[in-house]
Amino acid sequence: MRSRRAVAWVWGGRAVLFVGLLLAWEGWAGGRDPLLYVSPSRVLPAAAQLLSAYPTLPEHLRLTTGEIVAAYGLSVAVGLGLGLALGLPRHVGEIYEPLLAALYAVPSVVWYPSLMLFFGLGPTSKVAFGFLLGVFPVVLAVLTGLRSVDRTLLTVARAYGAGPGASFVKVVLPAITGTLVAGLRSSLALTTVGVLVGEVLGARAGLGYLINYAYGLLRTADYAALALLALVLVVVVDGGAALLEARARRWTG
Repeated sequence: MRSRRAVAWVWGGRAVLFVGLLLAWEGWAGGRDPLLYVSPSRVLPAAAQLLSAYPTLPEHLRLTTGEIVAAYGLSVAVGLGLGLALGLPRHVGEIYEPLLAALYAVPSVVWYPSLMLFFGLGPTSKVAFGFLLGVFPVVLAVLTGLRSVDRTLLTVARAYGAGPGASFVKVVLPAITGTLVAGLRSSLALTTVGVLVGEVLGARAGLGYLINYAYGLLRTADYAALALLALVLVVVVDGGAALLEARARRWTG
């Protein structure tokens, strides 16, 4: 555990960096065309007035949150099932993992036009895009974790009469938890980004739609404030996932 002084130094450094970035941003944008460049002194008042400027903002946020939950749930369910199906049989995962890694390396945004054409501009295409970004980290994390399982421990467990279920719970699950939780955290962040990007690229509602709407009308202060709200959403999601990851690592440690 770090000391309180070390924690204070870290948070103090972050505060200094944050203030420095705000001052640099203000100085850079302050003397430029306000229609194209927005400074923090304009973003904060715009953020405070978002509800009055966009009364339907809560509905858009609820839609985006629902899309993230649906996409992440599908990513976890399919990712766990596919990862276990490929990883538990010996050597099967080694056959398919290069293909999965290659598909994961392809910029996912190239698939979005096809998803939008197939599912339309509604929430389904955003859920599909978020799922596409989020499922691969889960599958690869499961495969990586299963490869790290000590086969000797499995042999000993079977020698003491443990069946497949007990061996999985007592040996496999603790061994893969650290890798799996990291994959789940990465999947959640990518799912959130995927849904938001999908809404920006083409949607009728959602936080990403509002960002694109404000940008199209050159409401640069509103655009920046909405983008800041999206940033807060991503940070909150990732922060919650980081806490769960830390607790899981303490459990496995």
